[in-house]
Amino acid sequence: MHVLFEELVRLARQLESTSSRNEKVAALASALRGMSPSEAAVAVRMLTGEVLPAYSGLELGVGYSTLLEALRSVEGVVPLERRKLTLEDVYSALLKLARIEGEDSRRRKLRTLQALLVDLSREEVEFLARFLLGEPRIGASEGLVLEALARATGSSLESVRRAYMFTGDLGDLAQALLSGVRPESVTLQLFRPVRPMLAEMAGSVREALKECGGRAALEFKYDGVRLQIHKCGEEVHLFTRRLSDATKSLPDVVQQALERIHAREVVIDCEAVSFRDGKPVRFQDLVRRVRRKEDVWRMAREMPFVIKAFDILYLDGRVLVDEPYSERWRLLQESVDPGILIERLVTEDLAEAEAFYEESLRRGNEGLVVKRLDSPYTPGIRGRYWFKVKPAETIDVVIVGAEWGHGRRSGWLSDYYLAVLDPKTGEYLVVGKTFKGLT
Repeated sequence: MHVLFEELVRLARQLESTSSRNEKVAALASALRGMSPSEAAVAVRMLTGEVLPAYSGLELGVGYSTLLEALRSVEGVVPLERRKLTLEDVYSALLKLARIEGEDSRRRKLRTLQALLVDLSREEVEFLARFLLGEPRIGASEGLVLEALARATGSSLESVRRAYMFTGDLGDLAQALLSGVRPESVTLQLFRPVRPMLAEMAGSVREALKECGGRAALEFKYDGVRLQIHKCGEEVHLFTRRLSDATKSLPDVVQQALERIHAREVVIDCEAVSFRDGKPVRFQDLVRRVRRKEDVWRMAREMPFVIKAFDILYLDGRVLVDEPYSERWRLLQESVDPGILIERLVTEDLAEAEAFYEESLRRGNEGLVVKRLDSPYTPGIRGRYWFKVKPAETIDVVIVGAEWGHGRRSGWLSDYYLAVLDPKTGEYLVVGKTFKGLT
């Protein structure tokens, strides 16, 4: 028996109306147990608003305007016979949408979307729209889904979290676990990106050294594009911090990887930076290259990227994430040209460390990343192993509006619109909104 899309919508409504985290976990775990592995993959992707895996390179390409036009065009249309669509029927239609490209793609996407919408009820359309726009807002957070997967498969939460570190995609993880794969057996694979390890903030170089036990490795902190390089022989793939495939956009980085990374099979963590007049190019300009689909070599000539490698996760069949940082650095040195290694200092001397920090700032960088020498590599986790030190940047804002929350924030004004004062007009200008990180 296939799961109907309307069943997923009922589950989404249940999660949205439940404030208890335990009840949410129980409801989701129960639902997942009743699904096939492939259905579970689709369900968790939709419920979390990540309909397509980032590494797939596919984009739905459906924004508010296209969706609104499709909705208006089918309003009042009643098919002679409305089919009850399964979860996988809907997902197949979305995959078809994502694969439409080229000339007249908008019109063809619109027709595909219209054909899907006419078979859906009003409530199904509402939730599909929320899923498509990446805003389900039902309280199905990443952490909650991991808890539900652990409960549904009788696995420890710790082992499921670790498995997620290596898959990087909740859908893939759900499919694997519900197929009977034990989370302990999930590990890093070539050409499947993992979430990058993150650094905690430290107020000063002194504080960072203290957190690292005195002696630590200090690296320049560039405001560059975080890239994960996967290489096997002559094949290279590049993945961004969000696990999107940027290989086609950055042919010069692929070329550097082939020429300057000597290991046959390797996964390297790095920053891609560019320089103009001896100073680093701003991140806002760099990211234009990552998103570029056309004229990529022209952009590479105008803004050439340089690799700054700082970690190695995999080498010739050996997963290295549990090795200490000092050993990973040694293996990295053996695997690449010295010219692409990040600027680095190992010291316990505060004066020397602060001088290195000032040198990084003088060169136009953000500051330093200070690392424990015994640090493992923890994908996607901001543990107390790495610390970033940079000049504080703060901004004073005023809350000028709010929205009612969803899920566990239901009944609370939890989404706040933030504004800054325009000194010339005296008006408050909205610059963004927040619904996380409040204390």
